[in-house]
Amino acid sequence: MRKNSVKNTRINGEVHRVLAEIIRGGLKDPRISPLTSVVSVEVAPDLKTCKAWISVYGDEKAQKDTISGLKNAEGFIRRELASRINLRNTPEIHFIGDQSIEYGVRMSRLIDEVTGGEADVDTEEDQV
Repeated sequence: MRKNSVKNTRINGEVHRVLAEIIRGGLKDPRISPLTSVVSVEVAPDLKTCKAWISVYGDEKAQKDTISGLKNAEGFIRRELASRINLRNTPEIHFIGDQSIEYGVRMSRLIDEVTGGEADVDTEEDQV
């Protein structure tokens, strides 16, 4: 199976959906932040390994705690994944921290600051 085949894309989507459900509702570890989201999932073509990019909204400590909590719960997550998805092999999951959501929020704030500053300048010029 090729990396970008239709079958691999469908498997990636299904693992992404189920993994998000497990993290959102099935884990009771207090280290795992409630503001955790699965950004992307990439299952290897041989279905042996899986990379899951996890984004945590919060500070650096919350992200590190969440990733370590997910790594400790990897056996439980893998077992749940196996029971919900019928695959030949249940992939070994590697959790990777992702900063994209936090980066996007920060960029949105910066853009709002810049455009808000221009709006203030426009209203001052109109008054003169």
